[in-house]
Amino acid sequence: MQFKDIVGQKELKEKLISTVIDGRVSHAQLFEGAMGYGTLPMALAYAQFISCRNRNGDSCGVCSSCIKYNKLIHPDLHFVFPVNTTKKVKDKPVSNDFLLKWREIVLKKKYFTEQDWYDFIGLENKQGIISVHEADNILSKLSYKSFESDYKIMIVWLPERLNQTSANRLLKLIEEPPEHTVFILVTENSNKILPTIFSRTQRIRLHPLKENDIVNSLKELNFDEKEIFTASRLSGGDYIQAIQSLQVSESTKANLDNFMQFMRLSYKNDILGLLDWAESMAASGREKQKLFLVFAERLVRENFILNKKIDDIVYLGFDELEWARKFSIFINENNVSELYRQFNICIPHISQNGNAKIIFTDLAMKVKELIRIKQ
Repeated sequence: MQFKDIVGQKELKEKLISTVIDGRVSHAQLFEGAMGYGTLPMALAYAQFISCRNRNGDSCGVCSSCIKYNKLIHPDLHFVFPVNTTKKVKDKPVSNDFLLKWREIVLKKKYFTEQDWYDFIGLENKQGIISVHEADNILSKLSYKSFESDYKIMIVWLPERLNQTSANRLLKLIEEPPEHTVFILVTENSNKILPTIFSRTQRIRLHPLKENDIVNSLKELNFDEKEIFTASRLSGGDYIQAIQSLQVSESTKANLDNFMQFMRLSYKNDILGLLDWAESMAASGREKQKLFLVFAERLVRENFILNKKIDDIVYLGFDELEWARKFSIFINENNVSELYRQFNICIPHISQNGNAKIIFTDLAMKVKELIRIKQ
């Protein structure tokens, strides 16, 4: 991965390049920002630039180091990412068990979400973790000298998935790593990283992408120009959101269908249907449940703005907008705040392993009353 392959973030690229040229590479860095801002691609490009043998404003892409980086097989590049048991990996899973899959998705998609990764490796309803067995593997890998580069580089994707035990095991290593070792932690939510880990890293913050950068990148994908400009405006600076606006993903379609069904059942006051809906949600897995709740929050907000006819700040995808033009009349000043609150308070309850069936049943009973409040 080269810096030129990453959408936008020009100022940050220049800053990272200068740290390498000036010999100021920090041993523990935290790249933070939404997935769609390019956190993981930026970490990969930075690692490749550090190891490149012929740097010239970017990694050269053709030296022996870059060739191996382009395939993610460099012996001094190591990865850690959240995993769990699957039908094929049943005992003490660690990142090495999924390394071929990891290379495949990174090289194929470049920009992807945590849920994309879980779906790709078949975690089903489970959430990925970085376990103490993984921590032991890291200690083992970094105990050896580098093979080819000046630096050994360990990229930890989503360190917020470290549990307390594994984090404590790594704490000393991150604070005082072996010579010429660089940790690059890549997070979507730095607030969830254990303070003992967080405090020992140098923060590298990625910002929302500029609309022009998204537009220029999407033009290379042969989409309709009008749709490209709409998608870039809807994205909020998130490249993944822009792509999803153009190519509605299966998860987005599922969330929209799910939300529409929920609203229909609620408006009809169909108690049995709502109970079935709550049971179905409870069986879907916590990550999918949280994604749905965040999606529902957004649709409540967007439908209210559409109802108020402030179209300039309505950020709905194409399929969502078509349905919302009919539905938005039901989201008004008398129910919008409480509807949003009800979806919002479910998210921490789900994250804290609350009983999903009770949470979604309670949500359904409240929403059916709120959605029928007239303007």
